[in-house]
Amino acid sequence: ANILISGGTGSGKTTLLNVCSSFIPADERIVTIEDAAELQLQQEHVCRMEARPADLRGEGRIAIRDLVINSLRMRPDRIVVGECRGGEALDMLQAMNTGHDGSLTTIHANSPADALSRLETMVLMAGTDLPSRAIREQIAAAVDIIVQQARLRDGTRRVIAISEVIGFDGDKVALKDIFLYHQEGLDDDGKVIGHFAAVNVPECMDTLQVDWRGPGSRPLRGATDEAAGAADSAA
Repeated sequence: ANILISGGTGSGKTTLLNVCSSFIPADERIVTIEDAAELQLQQEHVCRMEARPADLRGEGRIAIRDLVINSLRMRPDRIVVGECRGGEALDMLQAMNTGHDGSLTTIHANSPADALSRLETMVLMAGTDLPSRAIREQIAAAVDIIVQQARLRDGTRRVIAISEVIGFDGDKVALKDIFLYHQEGLDDDGKVIGHFAAVNVPECMDTLQVDWRGPGSRPLRGATDEAAGAADSAA
């Protein structure tokens, strides 16, 4: 599943990206692309690429978009982009749609819906004349999961929503919440009180079940049943 990690500045997106990357199987070829090297992948087969600004003469610039395009020639199983900020979003979507399933990236946005809108805007920054409908169809086909990260009032950084992109509905990308963090208030020490609740069963669970090769290779079916029970109770 292709995962988009969304959140504000200082919300812990890169830290979460590091954690998610640690679950990538050791036998896969991974290409990481960043502005400044922050990711710390422990797998053996990792190719790290870093953008470079222009020199004093305005020469030698290597943009994130150039690296994404060139990474496709390196036969990666997965592409991990530290952050999408501009036209490279189009190339990232095309990579996700052409056999590089399981790719990850981060984006600055305040909610999963905002993340999709911002992604659409960044695709337009690539200078293409694609109509909005075509861009949204590409997003719906490429992105599977959006993880929303936030920095709460007490300074803690927490995942507050996990949403699934379930397709293209009419003229917009359809989203479905899978997990939500419900904030209930503050305790006597000013710490946020809340709980994480399952609200829906992800439609991509069957695919994840087949492809799962994480630590211990423990089946995911139990998690599906638990989420289904929680969703039924909430209904």
